[in-house]
Amino acid sequence: MTTPSAPPTIRIHPADNVVIARRQLLGGTVLADEGGLTVAGLVPPGHKLATAAIAAGEVVRRYDQVIGHATQAIAPGQHVHTHNLAFASFARAHDIGAAALPTLHVPEPATFMGIVRPDGRVATRNYIGVLTSVNCSATAARAIADHFRRDVRPAALADYPNVDGVVALTHGMGCATDSAGEELRVLRRTLGGYARHANFAAVLVVGLGCETNQIQGLIAQEGLQEGAKLQAFSIQDTGGTARTVARGVELIQAMLPEANRVQRQPVPASHLVVGLQCGGSDGYSGISANPALGAAVDRLVRHGGTAILSETPEIYGGEHLLTRRAASPAVADKLLARIRWWEAYTARNGMSMDNNPSAGNKAGGLTTILEKSLGAIAKSGTTRLEDVYEFAERITARGFVYMDSPGYDPVSATGQVASGANLICFTTGRGSAYGCAPSPSLKLSTNTALWLKQEDDMDINCGGIVDGTETVDEAGERIFRLMLATASGQATKSERHGYGQNEFVPWQLGAVM
Repeated sequence: MTTPSAPPTIRIHPADNVVIARRQLLGGTVLADEGGLTVAGLVPPGHKLATAAIAAGEVVRRYDQVIGHATQAIAPGQHVHTHNLAFASFARAHDIGAAALPTLHVPEPATFMGIVRPDGRVATRNYIGVLTSVNCSATAARAIADHFRRDVRPAALADYPNVDGVVALTHGMGCATDSAGEELRVLRRTLGGYARHANFAAVLVVGLGCETNQIQGLIAQEGLQEGAKLQAFSIQDTGGTARTVARGVELIQAMLPEANRVQRQPVPASHLVVGLQCGGSDGYSGISANPALGAAVDRLVRHGGTAILSETPEIYGGEHLLTRRAASPAVADKLLARIRWWEAYTARNGMSMDNNPSAGNKAGGLTTILEKSLGAIAKSGTTRLEDVYEFAERITARGFVYMDSPGYDPVSATGQVASGANLICFTTGRGSAYGCAPSPSLKLSTNTALWLKQEDDMDINCGGIVDGTETVDEAGERIFRLMLATASGQATKSERHGYGQNEFVPWQLGAVM
């Protein structure tokens, strides 16, 4: 917990006019580190208080960045939150490429124990997947996978210890959509990314038969090839649910011996592709877990690996920090094009990009989307932005990249895995229960109180940064080593709980017809 010597507040930047409460502060508390400033009223942990008088309409700064405008006069020492701070748009200097420094790669990259596929791709897990073309085949797909559940039928996989499991990834889409529209293309791109994912030794695709998302259309769009490791069939052609389940079980039984013939071996860290997520963020996220994950990402990139930042509505207002790191004007333009797409998308759906933080975010101290975005970007580290991709688009660049997605974590992570992520790192300040088959998901706690309360779901505690017992860089090194251990087969908390199947959520873009 917080060390006695740690000051009661955290100042992020000398130019900020707010500081962050390290613990609950009572009115009358004197802040020696802030020139003897007296706290004016209760300030919860993770929340902000003013260090100077802020006039109505004046900007409030955190991270030396604008996080909003005061809606009323704020006196020094007062709590700064939703009652006196609001989002406001303003012009930003993008300074494209100003911070895009070449990556200094380490001479001897770290290694992990990976599974090398025949085509040279490297897996961190070894599953057999059951995908569905449409929601109508979801029950049959689940029944097929359930036949092989170790917690229900342990004998089913007893002879195949090298197979991590059989998982059914079902969804609510696949019909009642434009047969030539963007939504179907994105769904197929997502399913195709999973079908070819290195963490799947083999895949079944189960359909109904009459759906808009015809399996052969999926195979054609994604350039998939049916064979021993990719089998596809439909309920209507097979003759009903019972026969479909029986056929699926039979096909997987035939796949298991080959899937089991794998052996982990040392491979360079360059084969790691890590998706970056944050959910249930709080006022500490941008101080502890996110910058610590950013430090780990910097290490990963220097070792030749790849990290994927996403959640476009939750980098909104901070995109200028990313364009500064863009490897070229073309890369910056791709990012700004996604921002403009989102502004148009929300407008035509009667929404706004002023995406205020969730109830949990606000309770944890976050006030505006600007504040949330600036903290979220911290988990991307400091290296050059190499490229920008659309949702579920296959990632080919090495280093730090961006993939467009909604801010909703299951959808965003689904896109990252479809793009090739073989590991997810997920920061949280309010608590998260999440997994993402077939890629393991690590959950990083922003504060020690959460770690003590929900250690059952958390993989690593970054709260020492807040407590004053650990630096960001020290935590980043711990996270990087945990990435390697997890990629080598060490089970995550979410894997032990059986998370991962229900969290497959393709992005539903358009109208349901």
